[in-house]
This record gives sequence, structure tokens and C-alpha cells, in this order.
Amino acid sequence: MELPGLGFAVWMFICFYASVGGYPNGKVREACASMIPCHGSSPQLSPEHTITVNGTEFKPGDRIEVRLSGPVFEGFFIQARDAEHLETPALGSFMLADQRVSQLLTCGRTKNSAVSHTSKAKKKHIKVYWIAPGDAPKRVQFLATVVKKYKTFWVKIPGPIVSQPSALSPTTPLHATLEAISTSHPVSWLSKPFNSSGCGRTKFCIRSPSNCDPESASCFFLSFQQERSSVFIEMSGPSEGYLAFALSHDQWMGDDDAYLCVGQDHRVHTITAYLKGRSPPVFDSESALEDASWRLADGVLQCSFRRSVHLAHKGRFNLDASYYIFLADGEASEGGVIHKHHQQPLITNGMYNITGLPQDIGGTRSPQLIKAHGGLMFIAWITTVSIGVIVARFFKPVWSHSFLLGKEMWFQVHRMLMLTTVMLTSISFVLPFIYRGGWSQQAGFHPYLGCTVMALAIFQPLMAGFRPSHHAPRRQLFNWFHWSTGTAARILAVVTMFLGMNLTALDLPDPWDTYTMIAFVTWHVGVEVLLEIHSYCLIRKVEVIEYDRVQILQSLTSAEAESPQIHSVACCRNESYSESCKLVCNQ
Repeated sequence: MELPGLGFAVWMFICFYASVGGYPNGKVREACASMIPCHGSSPQLSPEHTITVNGTEFKPGDRIEVRLSGPVFEGFFIQARDAEHLETPALGSFMLADQRVSQLLTCGRTKNSAVSHTSKAKKKHIKVYWIAPGDAPKRVQFLATVVKKYKTFWVKIPGPIVSQPSALSPTTPLHATLEAISTSHPVSWLSKPFNSSGCGRTKFCIRSPSNCDPESASCFFLSFQQERSSVFIEMSGPSEGYLAFALSHDQWMGDDDAYLCVGQDHRVHTITAYLKGRSPPVFDSESALEDASWRLADGVLQCSFRRSVHLAHKGRFNLDASYYIFLADGEASEGGVIHKHHQQPLITNGMYNITGLPQDIGGTRSPQLIKAHGGLMFIAWITTVSIGVIVARFFKPVWSHSFLLGKEMWFQVHRMLMLTTVMLTSISFVLPFIYRGGWSQQAGFHPYLGCTVMALAIFQPLMAGFRPSHHAPRRQLFNWFHWSTGTAARILAVVTMFLGMNLTALDLPDPWDTYTMIAFVTWHVGVEVLLEIHSYCLIRKVEVIEYDRVQILQSLTSAEAESPQIHSVACCRNESYSESCKLVCNQ
């Protein structure tokens, strides 16, 4: 007997098992110098994999895209070194494009100076970003070690060489900017942490959580207090890298006025920057900030500064207008290089004028449209579609004589639930495009699988509209195709939701979001398996009853042929007569 529910359960078990198996974690710091994996064999010659970059020149602070590609491999190790002295330690720092397949390592004293794999899962290409340090040599070469199998690997595969131009661009790198600002604008030390007193009365505050008090808790806090023609700003949060806020005309990063407090060498520097799209911020060589102070203690970074309401600096917004306000945090490596924020920035729900009426507000790290997207997909593919499948598979014989609007009840309920699934999926599908304003390059495989699920969801009712009649020769083929397409859509939908839960825009509590999702899937799969077992038992019982009935009829036929009258009288006089006698006496 076919058990699709059981097959679904087995598939999900395999999927989760593969993702949590005990694979090597890629933390190979002991190989930083030699780049040779400790696998007990000699490296291969004639490498099969190649390293490519998106440019041949760089300046300190630039970000270069580095790609490693080739036949399927399990492990890798990437560094950048002085092209004239390849035996020297790794230099610069890396940023990740996909944290699921790659991780940052610290080789020597340079933080994030190497990249390696997170597991031995098969892969064909890797993309990372290299940040050029301020003291970079004239020529830099990328090297990679690639492990195809445990005993098959290549060491120090030579990659392209990038070089600094002979005449540097006037664009000032961040470390130089920090030095210039530090010498031209003295920064003082905060003797004690500031607090949330006056929020909503004398100053405009953004707090996460809503009861955040930076004096006594490790939480995110941002306040603005107008003092004549200037605004005094305080910012606090659990970060030893950097804290930043930005003023924006919309809820998207790009064309924004940003302010950062960056930790470097046990100091905090306050700088201004301009955000252009999702590119790294463009820093100002001259600061427009005054009275800067900072404090760094117990993993909490605090800084305060003053800014004029109106500024003539290019890229600076006037503070007497309404804006969306972003609050973000992240890591900063040596040389003051900042990395992409590791969680979705806190964004206010509306536009606010920080010099207007003082308010005490919060924000969200998960936009409402993205929350609605996740919620609708969960309802559609964990609730309505599962109930619809159960009704179609197990309630058909129960409701075989019940009708609703002229058709069998099971069919009407099944069709209603499946059309509801298609409707919810369609609404949910367009929400991220509305929010993103187009296709997202930051969501990995999630949007690709989501488009596949959407296509299958639409194809199912279209195919059902052309189903053959019950006795048509092609009805069996339709049933098989309809079931396989629906099952594929359910499996892909669950996988897509698991991938989506890791996206920063949804801001779910990790790892409890994964555990909760696993519990829901397990419950549904368990219900289907139990119903399959129950259905199988009922079928066996019916088969036994049918067999007994055939045996009774056969015995009656034989008895009547021999002595039908005597057999009938004997049966009917016996008060505890058998099933065969019941059939005779009731005639």
C-alpha cells in the first residue's frame, strides 16, 4: 500500500539529518601559515579550481569581490597575501556573502583575514568580499586551498593579483578619516553611562525594547534633544564594533544620512557617512559633529555628539524635517573597517521629526510586509494545504454519501482549502516584491524556491480543471500526476520556509523558530502516518469481513443443496445461532 505521508516524513528526516550531521566545521586556524590541511596525504598538482575577482586595482578601504569556482568540492581556505612575499601572513579582512557555506577566521593578529567552509556539504562556487587594509602592499595575490575529498586536495592555488594604482584617488580610507577627525576634533570620555530620563518629555527617544534604559541594561537606545540651533544625540547598544543610525526618506537603505560610532584600538570614533544603496558607506573626511564623547564598558558602546540643525555639508540632511530612522550595529575589524550589520536594522514604523514634539517610540527589525509574508505562507502550507490533503485522502469514504452544493462534501471542502492555499500564497508572494521594490540578491535560494512553489500552486488547480471523468482511461494518470505535483509543492514549501526563517528581515528568535517549525511539521507528518495506519487497518478489517461473508454464503449453498429444510429449522431453533443462520432465518 502506498504511504505518501510516511514518504514525506522520511524525506524531511533525511533533509534535517543532512543539515545537522557531524561534519568538520572548517575552523582550520592551525593551517593559517602553510594552508595545508592535516589529512595525511600529499597535495595534488594541476588544480581544477579557479579564483576570480571583479577588479584589478584597489585602494585602501576598497571592497573586492572574490569568487572560487570549479568542480564539486567539500572544503576550502582563502587568504590574501603580499604578491612579492607569499610566505608572509594573510592581510586584509573578508566579508561573507553567504554565512551558511562560509565563515571568517582570524589568522595571526589580523581579524577575519581568512575564509573557510562551514561543513563538507558539496559546493561548486564560493563568493566573499576582501577589504583592503590601510597598510596594504602595492600588489596583493589571492590564494586558495581546495579539498575535493579527504585525500584529494590542492594547496595555495594561485589567484589573480590586484595592485594599487600609481596615483591614489583623493578618496580617503576610513582609518585615515578616523585619524584626521581625531586630531581636528578632540573626543572626551564619558565618566558614566547616560540614561533614558526625559524621553518623551524633553527629548525624542527610540528604544528597543520599549523600556530600555542604557544606564542599567544592555539594550539599543537613541535620543535627540534640541538645544537652540543644534541637536544633542546619544546612542547606546551592546556592540564592541560599531553603532550607527541613519536618516532616510524611505524604509530602504540608500541615499541616507548616516552617523557612526566606530570602535578602534579601544577607542570610539564618531564619524558621518553617506549611504548609497547597499554599498559600504562613503565616509566624510571632515566631521560635522561637535562635543563628541564615548564610553566602552562591559560590551556596551555609548557615544554622544552634537550636530547643527542645518548644515551645508553635502549629503547631510536638515534635522527639522521628517525621516525614517534606522538604528544598526555590527563588527569592525582592525584599521576601522566596518562590516555589514549582522541583524536587520531597527527601523521606525513611520517618519518622524526629531526636532518636533518629543516622543518615546520603538521600532521593528522585521518590516510588517515581511511578517505578513511569513505568516500567510505558514497558514497556507502548514495549515490549509495539510487539512485539504487529509480530507481528500481519508474522508472520501466517510463523506461518500454527503453532498454540498451538488457535489460530494469531501471534494467541496478539499477544493475550498486548496483554493484558499493558492490565494494566500499569491498574496504572500507579492509582498516581498512590494517591500524590496524588485528581486532580492541577499536572500539566497529562498526566492528561487518560492517562485517554484508559486508556479506549482497555480498549476495544481489549472490541472484539476481538466481532470478526466472517473471512468476515463487517463484518470489514473491524472491522479498520479496530481498527487506527485502537490507533494512536490508541499516539500518545497516546507524547505523554503526553513530557509526563509534564517533571513534577517524576518528577525525570528533563533533557534526556537526552527524548533517550533520542526514541531509543526512533525505533528502534521505524524497525523498523516497515523491516519494511513488506521486506513490500512480498516481495509484489512473489511477484507476479513468480506472473506467471512463469502465463506458463509458458500456453506449455506452447500447445506441447502444437501438438506435445506432441516438446516433451516435447526438454525432457527438455536437461540445462539451463528452468522450463517442469521442469513437463513431472516429471509
